[in-house]
Amino acid sequence: MSAPIVDSHIHLFPASHLPTLTWYEPGNPLGAQHSVDEYRRASSAISTRSDTTDRKFLRGFIFLETDRLSSVKNNGPHSPGWQHALDEVSFLTRIALGEPVLGEGHDATQKDLCLGIIPWAPVPGGPKALASYMAQAKERTKTESVWHKVRGVRYLVQDKPSGVMLQPLFVEGLRWLGQQGFTFDLGVDARQGGLHQLREAVEMMKQLGDQRPVTIIINHMCKPNLRIAPQDVSSHPEFLEWSKLIRQMAEVSPTTYMKLSGAFSELPPLPVDNDPDIDDLVERVQPWTDVVFDSFGPERIMFGSDWPVCNIGGGGNAVSWTRWTQVVEGIMKRRGLSQTQKEGVWGGVAVKAYGLNSSFCNTSRQIVHSISQRL
Repeated sequence: MSAPIVDSHIHLFPASHLPTLTWYEPGNPLGAQHSVDEYRRASSAISTRSDTTDRKFLRGFIFLETDRLSSVKNNGPHSPGWQHALDEVSFLTRIALGEPVLGEGHDATQKDLCLGIIPWAPVPGGPKALASYMAQAKERTKTESVWHKVRGVRYLVQDKPSGVMLQPLFVEGLRWLGQQGFTFDLGVDARQGGLHQLREAVEMMKQLGDQRPVTIIINHMCKPNLRIAPQDVSSHPEFLEWSKLIRQMAEVSPTTYMKLSGAFSELPPLPVDNDPDIDDLVERVQPWTDVVFDSFGPERIMFGSDWPVCNIGGGGNAVSWTRWTQVVEGIMKRRGLSQTQKEGVWGGVAVKAYGLNSSFCNTSRQIVHSISQRL
């Protein structure tokens, strides 16, 4: 039986939108078009056909916002407002409808690959700002079928001032998201942003309480410092505190999930031309992934590629996506996961966490023949 892969974390942007990205500047290694065509070239080692003899096939992806120039308030003389973030929603709408603008890098045969959309939203503005923004986002999606793919939102906190997650309006905004049935993707950065971000996230989760809590989906294992020398990991203060905070995140709420993703950004860069030893990579990340699996259990862990960001440390677009799937396979093998648990990590957990059940089940056995033929 073929098992579908749901890539729970990818980013897409056409070349025409590059100036609207906060991180873009000439020479940035990601500063080129990254749309569905490029993504399919990266993931082409995995079939998109559910009748393949390979046990795994790519069912589709969940899009995560790309950090557009934006501000919590949608007005002010020097404020970028919501326009660029809403334009991103329109871009994903064209992908999901199979109605591209010339040069955007996608076509009608690829529309069913878009399973979920997680746009930016002004969470620190609280319920009032969120309600206004989401109403405008709904207008951009044009149809109920595309609006149904908007499963939650993300507001990156990894580059925000300390305390933003504990502001009353931020917490109230998260409660509002939960009441409306939306998820929240949490992006913190232990290695570059500091472990205080994780401490703040734990406190924020505690403040949410258990009254209709929002489903929180944590990105990239909180970006741990995977560059610590392997022989030093078990006793290193960063690893010990990161481990403690990961356990607390898992314990605070049963509706919190973790993405097994983002490791290539935290590891020493991999070569482009020479294939790395996958077993060595699995062994290097194992102390960290063991903590994640021990804390969350496989029932709350989902695969994500973090494409195209994975290309930077993973060796480039031709190899990085495949390398990460091999690492994840090795991680699960060492954990001794059952076939059912593996299928959950590859796709089932993402389906549950993001509430993809109806749309996913209705189309999970469709075969995207034209894509595989083109590739």
